[in-house]
Amino acid sequence: MVFLESLLERLPFNVAMLYLPIGWVLGPAGLGLVHIDLLRHADSLTVITRVALLLSLFTVGLKLRVAFRGPASRLWWLPIRLGVLAMLLTVPLLALAICFLFHLPFGVALLLSAILAPTDPVLASDVQVKNVDAPDKLRFSLSGEGGLNDGSAYPFVLAALMTLGVAGELVDTAYFGWLMLWGVVAGIACGAFSGWAMARLVLVARQRFGLALGMEEFMAIGIIMLSYGVAELIHGIGFLSVFAAGLAMRQVESARSGNRPAAELIAAARGNDRTAAATHPEQAPVYLTETVLGFNQQLEHFAEFFMVLLIGILLSELGFSMEGMWLAALLFFVVRPMAVALGLLGSGADSSHRWLIAWFGIRGVGSLYYLCFVLQYWHDPLQLRVARDVLTVLALSILLHGLSTTPLLHLYWRKYRRRSE
Repeated sequence: MVFLESLLERLPFNVAMLYLPIGWVLGPAGLGLVHIDLLRHADSLTVITRVALLLSLFTVGLKLRVAFRGPASRLWWLPIRLGVLAMLLTVPLLALAICFLFHLPFGVALLLSAILAPTDPVLASDVQVKNVDAPDKLRFSLSGEGGLNDGSAYPFVLAALMTLGVAGELVDTAYFGWLMLWGVVAGIACGAFSGWAMARLVLVARQRFGLALGMEEFMAIGIIMLSYGVAELIHGIGFLSVFAAGLAMRQVESARSGNRPAAELIAAARGNDRTAAATHPEQAPVYLTETVLGFNQQLEHFAEFFMVLLIGILLSELGFSMEGMWLAALLFFVVRPMAVALGLLGSGADSSHRWLIAWFGIRGVGSLYYLCFVLQYWHDPLQLRVARDVLTVLALSILLHGLSTTPLLHLYWRKYRRRSE
């Protein structure tokens, strides 16, 4: 990767497309160097994929530097519509289509659609916010959606397991609705408080007492563990908590920086040594947040590598599914565009935004996590069929979206610049 990175930047595909075939070659269908039994090791794989997802959710939250108040706050309605409303539409639409076209029992169809519904924050880095000071609608919408819907998919997965009669040990089915409402509220509140409190405490310690200097890497991991762990203890949705923690930390920085451009403050901070930048009245908040973000993005590169490699190995183990290919076509070209179109009704988003948002509904680690999660509790002859379908859809998403991201974004920006002129 060290030698290929510069070359790959000039080519119209992302690095995930390179990792996938390497994983397939390492697996049983290739050289047979690695064998992973998905059904036997579902519990361990759930933990591994969860860690990758948490790292990425926190990173996405840190990238969204848009205040909840003021003229720019209207941007938030787009990811909220996509992460909540489009999710509410995607799951039943896809479940009904699967049930009708592939003749699966409704409970299994609902489970499969819930697993595939969330878009991915790990593999969608190419279409996420790049400039935190001036996020465009497209990147902001996709980033916010990826941060929200991995958590908002959880109630649908549990509902599907309830339909299949295997959710008793996970949730009290008599109070499912109230428990899910509590999970959303508690998760967001816990994460927001964790991110806000830790950011404020560290800044006060640095600026007033010269303490808590350095170790931003430990702070990043610590906030993720704290927000997720406490949320789980109080039965909140941990994924929403971690996303909210990153978002709260960025909101603290933005408010303390007086909404001055982060790039301007970082450029000024580079002229100072680390201690001076970390304690400076104006530079300290953005220095802290950008350092934590930089560390998390490095971890995200490793997470992307290992997760796509894992998908390739599992696909080599289980094989492609023709049904999965038809399912991918149904999801990418019919259900996702319909859900986005309905979810964005009245939003004011123009047609080019809608089409690109509909296409860039990238599936990846979030779906792999939920697949591993449900395989711990759901034991049925249809397990392998569902697993093959999910892995096939993920592989096709990595390939199709990887090939199309750069060309489509170039066309989008060319059209955007012409319109601005």
